[in-house]
Amino acid sequence: MSIFGRSLADGDRLEVAGAVVRLKVHSRARRVSLRLDRTRREIIATAPSLRRLPEAAAFARDRAAWITERLAELPDAEAVAPGMVITLFGQPCRLEASDKPARLHPATGDQPARITARGEGAVFASAVIRVLRREALRVFTERTAFHCDRLGARLPSVTIMDARARWGSCRPGLPGKPAAIRYSWRLALAPFEVADYVAAHECAHLLELNHGPRFWAHVKALVGDERPHRAWLRAEGARLHAFGR
Repeated sequence: MSIFGRSLADGDRLEVAGAVVRLKVHSRARRVSLRLDRTRREIIATAPSLRRLPEAAAFARDRAAWITERLAELPDAEAVAPGMVITLFGQPCRLEASDKPARLHPATGDQPARITARGEGAVFASAVIRVLRREALRVFTERTAFHCDRLGARLPSVTIMDARARWGSCRPGLPGKPAAIRYSWRLALAPFEVADYVAAHECAHLLELNHGPRFWAHVKALVGDERPHRAWLRAEGARLHAFGR
């Protein structure tokens, strides 16, 4: 089997029932299988070897009804508009129209936090997201410093990204170049404890560039049992990625 006149390759994308199906070779897989990547909003068709990729593609086409059902379960994209109430690190935050530059107004008394911004439609949404990115950078810079202090690790540079594949990434330090940690700004829409777990996870990588027992021991020392936070991200990650799409 081929696509566009060539043989199938690891990473190829097909369209089945209006959905994107990405072909993947995994040497540890025992059989051809399908799964839904909720974050990327695509189907992964896995084969144990390159030779069996055509089988994985055919299997995906045979399961078109299953694919349609799984995609229907995903949350709809959320348009960002005045009047919407979001959660900002677990606290309610109302979006409001304004004729002034976009800014975050902290909660006061019994009044929730607000983000005010100019414009309509995509202009308003972009302004709100810029505020969320700034707040995410502020919070993650603070939490990274906090966890690094507890770990005895040198403080890395901290930046914000919008990756679909991961919530954070850690690049170890090199001679003359400090370590760097990047976080998804969309974690600002998650509970504080979940976002803080990601910060602890990436900081632990400054000491252990793996997911072995010593790495998880560092994470647990920082935030306790990480399993509820990982489960939350698996269950709600697609909703975070649907925001503003």
